[in-house]
Parts: sequence; structure tokens; C-alpha cells
Amino acid sequence: MSPGMIKMWISIVGMGLMFLAIITIYLSRYKLKGVLRLITAILAYLFMIGAGLSLLIVFFA
Repeated sequence: MSPGMIKMWISIVGMGLMFLAIITIYLSRYKLKGVLRLITAILAYLFMIGAGLSLLIVFFA
């Protein structure tokens, strides 16, 4: 695969992780309570960190 195609796939993964982060943040803030709320919030922020790192790879590679 060419470097351009690899960057494309990495950026698509980053966008998917951002979408998952938005959905899980919404669920944890407005729909869930208790321990499940904490677990989904942690998962959401891990998704956001992963998305940020993947986009940094694309921008600076």
C-alpha cells in the first residue's frame, strides 16, 4: 500500500474513534447512572485520546 493510502486509513480510524467518543460521552452524561456511567466516560476519553493520536500521526508523518 502506498503511504497516502495508509494515511487515509489511519485518518478514517481516527474519525471512527471520534464518532464512538461522541456517542459514549453522550450516553455517560445523559442516559446512564452509577458505575456504568463511569466506565463509559473512561472509555469515551480513551477513544478521544486514540483519535487524537491517530490524527497526529497523519498530520506529522
